[in-house]
Amino acid sequence: MSGDLPEYYFRIRENGAAVFRVDTENRQRRIEMEEIAIANVRNGNIKPHGDRKLTPEETAVITNWIAQRSAVLAARDVDDIHRAVDHLNLVTQWAQSKADDAQLDAVTDTLLLAMHDLRTVLVRKKAERLMNSDPAPD
Repeated sequence: MSGDLPEYYFRIRENGAAVFRVDTENRQRRIEMEEIAIANVRNGNIKPHGDRKLTPEETAVITNWIAQRSAVLAARDVDDIHRAVDHLNLVTQWAQSKADDAQLDAVTDTLLLAMHDLRTVLVRKKAERLMNSDPAPD
């Protein structure tokens, strides 16, 4: 493999990636990409492209990518939640200091329902965690 190109390329898709083997060792010295598989991050499935049989090395590379991608997506989810908390604080400040009556009328019911729904889920989940972490009484 010449240059700094990786041996495999993962074209991100909604649930994972199309996996390509990258080849620059050809007569024309062009970059060629051969699709070898589809990787599904949600369920961990790896589906070879067409009639192709994946080598153990290819399977290991794809499995490793799925694990790394899952970790990246999980970290993004948590970061998105922290951003949502920041945004809720900004909405609170807006409602308190800048919003006029018409603007508040336009968003209050929707916000209250969304916040009630969120609170209900959070309280239930916290109660479940507490119940599962408490040692059984003797």
